[in-house]
Amino acid sequence: MPKITFENLNVTIEVSKGDTILDASIANDIPIQHACGGFCSCTTCHVIVKKGTENLAPMEDDEHERIQGVERQSPTSRLGCQSRVMGDVVVEIVNIDQ
Repeated sequence: MPKITFENLNVTIEVSKGDTILDASIANDIPIQHACGGFCSCTTCHVIVKKGTENLAPMEDDEHERIQGVERQSPTSRLGCQSRVMGDVVVEIVNIDQ
């Protein structure tokens, strides 16, 4: 099973292949914001992929358009709700839900 490591929380979880980062986070009580409920209508689930970008499904046009307006944008910025995990990844959550 693939693993997601949340670098800024020092937490690693196992997920099913094809799960989104957001769905896996919610299922494992990882505090990531998701104002739109995971429908690619906002950018609150913004993550920066530190390792394993090749282990995420490719970015689609809707996500690409949304990600252009995020704060702290990085070349490896992704939306957790759209990032399907195919292998191990390490991410930093930008908007931690507190």
